[in-house]
Amino acid sequence: MKLKEEEFDRIVNRALGRIPPEIRNRMENIVISVQKRPSPELLESMEIPPDETLFGIFEGVPLSERSVMDPPLYPDTIFIFQEPLETEFSSQHELEEQIEITVVHEVAHYLGMSEEELEELGYA
Repeated sequence: MKLKEEEFDRIVNRALGRIPPEIRNRMENIVISVQKRPSPELLESMEIPPDETLFGIFEGVPLSERSVMDPPLYPDTIFIFQEPLETEFSSQHELEEQIEITVVHEVAHYLGMSEEELEELGYA
């Protein structure tokens, strides 16, 4: 499934809009960036094997690890990778569902949740 960049961006924005307000209101100083694919360097640095797919990543300092005395200098970023998502899912419904899962997963990392906590909630 291939979508135009604008349509993919709209799906990501709809997913963000479905995040509960009590979480969305805590999302300050964060950028959501849609990229075509993760770079080979990123995959290597994360030790992602060639048979695994990366749909998104949070880069920054989770809220749970921040100090009032040491505020971040730059915005944190959530990257959503369009091509891996499109390649993996064949229907628009499946694609939209996975984009929402990916966005929520990365926002949860921003909030400080671990992979284990996300797995328990069904977002791993």
